[in-house]
Amino acid sequence: MRILVTGTAGFIGSFVAHRLLDRGDEVIGVDNVNPYYDIRLKEARLARLKARPGFTEVRANLEDDEAIGKAFRTFRPRRVINLAAQAGVRYSLENPKVYIQANLVGFGHILEACRRFEVEHLVYASSSSVYGANTQMPFSVHHNVDHPLSLYAATKKANELLAHTYSHLFGLPTTGLRFFTVYGPWGRPDMALFKFTHNILQGKPIEVYNFGHHKRDFTYIDDIVEGVVRVLDSPPQPDPNWSGDRPDPGTSSAPYRLYNIGSHRPVELLRFIEVLEQALGIEAKKRFLPMQKGDVPETFADISDLVQAVGYAPTTPVEEGIPRFVAWYRDYYGYR
Repeated sequence: MRILVTGTAGFIGSFVAHRLLDRGDEVIGVDNVNPYYDIRLKEARLARLKARPGFTEVRANLEDDEAIGKAFRTFRPRRVINLAAQAGVRYSLENPKVYIQANLVGFGHILEACRRFEVEHLVYASSSSVYGANTQMPFSVHHNVDHPLSLYAATKKANELLAHTYSHLFGLPTTGLRFFTVYGPWGRPDMALFKFTHNILQGKPIEVYNFGHHKRDFTYIDDIVEGVVRVLDSPPQPDPNWSGDRPDPGTSSAPYRLYNIGSHRPVELLRFIEVLEQALGIEAKKRFLPMQKGDVPETFADISDLVQAVGYAPTTPVEEGIPRFVAWYRDYYGYR
């Protein structure tokens, strides 16, 4: 089928596009290739996609309503995966306006285009950051998430609310995926694994926040992509058991669902660094620091709903995923 994927110059978006092409789908890739991090890496991801039959690039901003409308009008996608966003919790403290435009205005344009062109299913990226001040573990989509701790998290929570409104008013099937700390080859340079690897190979110290006691539900990219594609193939139906007397945040009387997509096995940051040191064969110089504003000490995904719905089964522990990333990093950046 013809599928429009936003964020195809990005980490997750590029991998999702490759998987769809592998199975014979046609992919319309929308991205503005913004300079939030190294454009050369984004262009390299795109170059791999553009070399493949079935991929069409559309370079556009989600905030540009006319350009988004033109892409939908020209290509008439059956389904849409929205992975484009202004990412990063810490950057949202410095540049909040970018998040309002990309994550709220831009997402609104995607929703409206999906409605106007009668898209069969919209799958969109939410984030584990929506759990904010919640401390009950593991995080469940059935928990209330009204206390975000960063603007980034607030925009992702807002995306879920906007999607529900379109599902309720217009019958647009929407599924939100709360991603939990995705890592792997071709990953984002603003993420810890990329930064740590760069500094260790350069002989520079790494900054270890919360004195290394963070726990994260690190999820390998292949496991994430498998979940995204399975969800895309399973448009949600209204939940017949949903009740306004006891409203369940994860489902609805509309064709709307939310799922956590993680590994379901949180790893302490110090252990994560230890595995990285082993993969590199170098001991890191560590600068221990307190937790940063907007950060959360732990993430742990309850993935039972996704397992039940589509048979999601993550299989890659950090002991396998980190060495794969290191092998890619050494090859891509010429470290031998």
